[in-house]
Formats: sequence, structure tokens, C-alpha cells
Amino acid sequence: MTAFLVVLVIILFGISVWQMSRIFNLAQTKPTIYSEIASDKDNNTHGYLMIGFLAFIYILTILSFWFWGDTLLPKAGSEHGSKIDNLMLISMILIFFVGIITQAVLHYFAFIYRGNKVKRATFYADNDKLEFIWTIIPVITLAGLIIYGLFTWTDIMDVDKDDDPLIVELYAQQFNWKARYGGNDNTLGDANVRLIQGINQLGVDPGDPNGQDDKIVTELHLPVGRRILFKMRSQDVLHSAYMPHFRAQMNCVPGMITQFAFTPTITTEEMRQDDYMIDKVTNINNIRTEKSKALTAAGEEALEPYQFDYVLICNKICGISHYNMQMKIIVESEEDYKAWLAQQPSLAEQLSNENK
Repeated sequence: MTAFLVVLVIILFGISVWQMSRIFNLAQTKPTIYSEIASDKDNNTHGYLMIGFLAFIYILTILSFWFWGDTLLPKAGSEHGSKIDNLMLISMILIFFVGIITQAVLHYFAFIYRGNKVKRATFYADNDKLEFIWTIIPVITLAGLIIYGLFTWTDIMDVDKDDDPLIVELYAQQFNWKARYGGNDNTLGDANVRLIQGINQLGVDPGDPNGQDDKIVTELHLPVGRRILFKMRSQDVLHSAYMPHFRAQMNCVPGMITQFAFTPTITTEEMRQDDYMIDKVTNINNIRTEKSKALTAAGEEALEPYQFDYVLICNKICGISHYNMQMKIIVESEEDYKAWLAQQPSLAEQLSNENK
């Protein structure tokens, strides 16, 4: 791969030097008859190529949606997710609408006004009306999108609108996640990276009474229908806590605490029974089955069947194993969540067992 990249760089450098030499030649004074000046035949060829490229990008866009439309995310599993999806949908509709029109106009004009020795171009010094139209329309459109986005963002980031959210800390480190629950009092103890020692991998202050019943886990469980307030920390570098199915993302910054809140609305089991998700899982497992046949024939272990789970991943390139930095999320009923949490040992219990 390194050798290929070196060869590619050399080739691209040679092309750049060649193009620069042509530019310098064109910039010099030349006779009236010069081979580098485009002829009517060249202009016609380029004009038809522009129309061909217009058709290409339209066909490519249609085929992309046709073949890979099922790779999009399913419906949002959080209360605010529908607002994010609506904002994205409106933005994409506008982008595609404007893009389709402007691309068509751009390529059509390049074709219809291609160079011709008989025709001469007409230039307009200015047109105040036209300039006003193409300025005010984008201004109004972008202002509307920005205002809509600001109201949506403000509503989503109003983390204090619920008086009794479940407090959960997400702790990022190269290259894994840990979660910390506040125990029965739903209050997290103070923590500092300087206090990391032995089993106390999050640096929870052992002298803080609020931290004695904290529970540190490697699998995130959330009760459906209850607002969750995430407190996020990073031990080493900049990470990004990204939960795509909940339309939630927030940077985890070393030396400070960031936060994000949302309310899960669909349990893991309910999402698994969604028709869209069933089709998607079936398609993934069909692909895995075919790959497993090749792996088995080569004497390697077959791939395990895929089952949908919510997931927390890092959305910042944080190092060599960034791609594998993820944690499973289970959304369940309040009763199941409490039963699971009761089984998890507290920090005080873990420290006591370590000192035995």
C-alpha cells in the first residue's frame, strides 16, 4: 500500500508539472494560429461532455438511493430524534432541489453557450434586479433554516427542563467506554483522573460519600420513557460520544465535563421487531452467510449472526483502534433496568473486595 501511494504521488506530481508548463505556454505571446486554442470541434465536444456529465450525476444519485437507501438509520429511538430528522429532511430537500436546478442550469449554459467563432458574447455590466433576486432568495432561505435549527437545538439542549433525570456518566478513554451510575441516590461522586488507581479506573473520590454507591459498568442500560442526563468525561484525548439511533452526539473533552440529555422511547426489543429493522438485519445476515462460506472454505471461523443493538461509538478519530471504540446500549423497561442495576456492585464493594 505504501509503495502504491508513493507511485501515485509521483504520478500526480508529474501531471501537475505538465499542466503548469501548459499554463505558462498559454500565458506567453503566441502567433494567431496556435494548436492549444480550442477549435469549434473541441468546444462542441466539451459541450456534449457537459450534458453527459449532467446525466451521469443524476443517474449516480438515483442509483445510490436505489441500491444503498436501506443503509440509512431507522426511525429515531429518542423523544427529540424526530425533530433532528425533520430538520435534516427539510435541509436535504432544499439542498437536492436547489442542486438539481443549479446543476441543470450550469451544464445547460455550458452547452448552449459553448465557444463558436461565429457567435460573439454579450456582456452586461450589471443588473440590479437580477442581483437582488439571487441574493435575497438565499438569504431568506438560509435565515429560515438557521432560525429553525437554533430553536430545535435550544429545545434539545435544554437539559434542565426535567427536575428528576437519571444521571449517567460516560467515560471515554483510548479505546473503550465506561458508564457510571449514581446508585440509589442518583448522585455521582466527585472524580479526578489523578485518583485513578487499581480498580478505581474512573478516579472517583473514595472520600466522597456520594461516590460510595456509584456503579461502574461496561454496558449501558437505560429505562425507556425516562429522561437521561449524560455527564461526559475523557481521560486522554478528544472523543465524541455518538449514539446514532438516538440522534445524540457530544464531544468528550479532557479536563472538563460536557453533557447531553434525551429520553429513550423505543426499547431494544421493540426496535428489533420493527419491520424496517427486521429487513435490515436479514440483509446483513445474508451477506454474513455468504462471507462465512468463503471463510469456512479457507479454514477460518465463520461470522456470527448479527442481532440489532443500540450502540455508543466514538465519532472522533482518536487513535489506531478508534474504529473499535464502542459500547452496547440496552433500552428496557423501568423494572428490568432496576433489576439489572441492583445486580451491579458498587464502588465501595469493589474497593472492599480489592483490599481483601
